[in-house]
Amino acid sequence: MSFPEFMYRASNKIPVSQQNTPDIEGYYYTVNDGSQMAFWIYKEDRISKEHQHDYDEYMLCVEGEYIVTIDGKEHVLHSGDELFIPKGSVQGGSVRAGTRTIHAFGSKRVTD
Repeated sequence: MSFPEFMYRASNKIPVSQQNTPDIEGYYYTVNDGSQMAFWIYKEDRISKEHQHDYDEYMLCVEGEYIVTIDGKEHVLHSGDELFIPKGSVQGGSVRAGTRTIHAFGSKRVTD
């Protein structure tokens, strides 16, 4: 299965320059308070470089496998698994091809 077609609007595509993982496809939506929702499709095995946010993040693995490292501790996510990433945490990880994730950010993750 894949995300519904209406979610793939060109105007909502995350610019390559704002990706922490190379060669992935992502889209975002900004809500009235400035927080954002985003989803990603990983077509190849990839590594997400370590980074930090000054806001909280919630992550849902829809399909596949994503190993998230938060402050050095690994969390293996499979379909249906959720993860809360507190602001200021050093996060990174690895993802398998075919994985799809949805994220909620407590602030603006993607700049317009």
